[in-house]
Amino acid sequence: MNGRARHDAQEKILAAALSRAAGAAPAGVVVLDLDSTLLDNRPRQARILQDYGRVAGLPALLEARPEHWQGWDLEVALTNAGLSPAEIAAHAAPARRFWAEWFFTSAYCRLDGAIPGAAEFVRALARTGARLAYVTGRPAHMRDGTLHVLRREGFPPPDGDGVRLLMKDDLALGDDAWKEVAAVRVERIGPVVAAFDNEPAHVNLYARRWPGALVVHLDTDHSARPIEVLPGVPAIADFRAASGVSDAAGSATAGAP
Repeated sequence: MNGRARHDAQEKILAAALSRAAGAAPAGVVVLDLDSTLLDNRPRQARILQDYGRVAGLPALLEARPEHWQGWDLEVALTNAGLSPAEIAAHAAPARRFWAEWFFTSAYCRLDGAIPGAAEFVRALARTGARLAYVTGRPAHMRDGTLHVLRREGFPPPDGDGVRLLMKDDLALGDDAWKEVAAVRVERIGPVVAAFDNEPAHVNLYARRWPGALVVHLDTDHSARPIEVLPGVPAIADFRAASGVSDAAGSATAGAP
């Protein structure tokens, strides 16, 4: 992970996004993915492993931690949590079914935390006066848990006007197809000036669809499909900046018309 992101460039990328948002306010839109972009769902993943360990009688899984998840490979997480090859062979399939039953639930997603610097950065975006669109592949039945986390972690909550939350309302849609649908809905809100996502396929979709926008890849984790991010798309590891995004936000707002 973080193979493309360069910390020495991160501050400039974040400052550029704030400047674009300020310059396009109040009509301009910044698109923000949630999982592995603004929010770290590894605490949720760890709790699911812990709970499966209780059900399956696997004491090692009771000590499962967020850092045991390196990407989305369940068997890697089981290995990191201390299961033997024989235990993994016996439990990979039932653990995967257990994961699928609970991962996309409002109750478990309350365990998510913020990516470092993300809440501060999104608040700075909101202060520019631009519109924000949280665009996530989470199904709509996860709305309550998602709102809980956004508020608890200090993100601007959806208010139906300046901040929107777009969630998948058709479970038959795959995430790629949903992001296509969501992009159309976002364009009805206003012109997109910046977008942040961790999934290379979605980053590339945004970069092609909105060539005038600053599209940024969150180099965290993703579906592990062999898709390369388009050349020229900048990458960041998180939203921390050496001088703080608040200073950048103030400068951007001051320079806005």
